[in-house]
Amino acid sequence: MSGKDFVEKDYYKVLGVPKDASATEIKKTYRKLAREFHPDANKGDTKAEDRFKDISEAYDVLSDEKRRKEYDEARALFANGGFRAGGPGGGNYGFDFGDLFSGSQGGSGGGLGDVFGGLFNRGGGGRQAQPRRGADVETEVTLSFEEAVDGATVPLRMTSQAPCRTCSGTGAKAGTTPRVCPTCVGAGTVSRGQGAFALSEPCRDCRGRGMIVDDPCTDCHGSGRASSARTMQVRIPAGVQDAQRIRLKGKGAQGERGGQPGDLYVTVHVDPHPVFGRRADNLTVTVPVSFPEAALGGTIEVPTLNGPSVKLKLPPGSANGLTLRARGKGATRKDGTRGDLLVTVEVVVPQHVTGDALTALEQYREATASDDPRAALFKAAEGA
Repeated sequence: MSGKDFVEKDYYKVLGVPKDASATEIKKTYRKLAREFHPDANKGDTKAEDRFKDISEAYDVLSDEKRRKEYDEARALFANGGFRAGGPGGGNYGFDFGDLFSGSQGGSGGGLGDVFGGLFNRGGGGRQAQPRRGADVETEVTLSFEEAVDGATVPLRMTSQAPCRTCSGTGAKAGTTPRVCPTCVGAGTVSRGQGAFALSEPCRDCRGRGMIVDDPCTDCHGSGRASSARTMQVRIPAGVQDAQRIRLKGKGAQGERGGQPGDLYVTVHVDPHPVFGRRADNLTVTVPVSFPEAALGGTIEVPTLNGPSVKLKLPPGSANGLTLRARGKGATRKDGTRGDLLVTVEVVVPQHVTGDALTALEQYREATASDDPRAALFKAAEGA
């Protein structure tokens, strides 16, 4: 790939993000595309493999603030026509990309080649393959209402990619060993270009591994990776919400060549409770009260979650829907304190009234006949 070809390559278009995309947006988009086009998920699909390499190449540049800035400056300088190669009658300034990027002829400086050499890892160091970070792993767990409120340690069985046990991650059949890739000489990357301007990209012959397997392992088919199931104990913090996504750093798939492991993302589902509800750090409960209790007031007993009941004072004339508060009886917060229990009063109207209760209610109706509860409503309607 020539320098001109490269500066015209649009990494933003490769990832499908705008040029002013934030680092978070770039990372989120890359993760989504990487999962979709990863070779392990598209075995034998060369187009998906090429797409994955393009995505990785774009992310390597755009995820690094310094390299992204240098790339943007390069495109602003060359890709938009700032310089063009000359030709007979073309009226443009002729130059050679190799001369431009190799520095001044006086040998005093590296020119723009120094900038882009650092950008695309063209350092003159060793040819050792780079460590590869393990993939992120996602799983789900379902907790009871009580476990979500107080926190819980739960076992999670996960399946992720890990070094193949049969070949110990070499990818080669037992009794054989991989050979160093002659194309990249074991580096896993190759530089393509002309002059002093070149681009490092994953080697296509060894797929970035630096080694070629002539007699592949029958279990992993030469990839050196295999699905591994494991069970681990995970602590879910107190106060977790339904559908909340928790990140556990370094608990994902193992890396390659000494690379860091990926992260584990756990999506939590919480079963509903037959009595209690949840509102942020507060718990909620609806408590029925009789009409005399609502009208005359009194003390009512209220259940709590995993604790003794509490008694609350109900004021006289309490309306249906009134909310009382029992402090410190809610969900556990991050700092170890607890929210409140919000108690909603529900006035119960008896379906059948007989005997002394019926007589008493009829007497009450006669005693309050002059108190029309709808008088204010009609007055407001007439004045509207």
